[in-house]
Amino acid sequence: MSNLRVLVLLLSLVTAGFASMPAAAGELSAIINGKSWHPGAHEDWNEDNYGLGVEYAFDSESPWHWKLLANAFVDSVDNMSYMAGGGLHRRVWDTGRFHDLHVDLGVNAFLMTREDVNGSRPFPGILPGLAVGNRYVGLNFTYLPRKAVEIMYDSPDVDPGISGIFFVQLKLNADLLSF
Repeated sequence: MSNLRVLVLLLSLVTAGFASMPAAAGELSAIINGKSWHPGAHEDWNEDNYGLGVEYAFDSESPWHWKLLANAFVDSVDNMSYMAGGGLHRRVWDTGRFHDLHVDLGVNAFLMTREDVNGSRPFPGILPGLAVGNRYVGLNFTYLPRKAVEIMYDSPDVDPGISGIFFVQLKLNADLLSF
């Protein structure tokens, strides 16, 4: 079975598992992948990284909480990429106003496939994450430093001007339906 099929199967199983979980057990969200920025890049990278995913944040009484995530999206070279993994995030600011507006910081570890990296075989990654939102909608941000780009492509001269890559996702919580 190809690695792409394995990741699609994994994404399907994770989605089915989320759908069967009780609503009170945590927070289920749909993820809409959308945009990336390649500051300083000399090459013409695709910055429209459309795709879909799911995120599940486990309930926690502490400011620390665990997440599961899976995504499929068009990557920076116009190929489909797939990732699945988890994250540990800390609530660094919140308010009871504006439907519990909050800011979380953390890290996400994952397995990913890309057609142009590692022969489409899954490879591990870990990236910082920033999430800003409320109980209904939010934005997820992450940053891939230049050094990580060099390691991913196994080349220090991938794009001599690129200083890293910023990504943004729209997060729509399942609670939005009851808003």
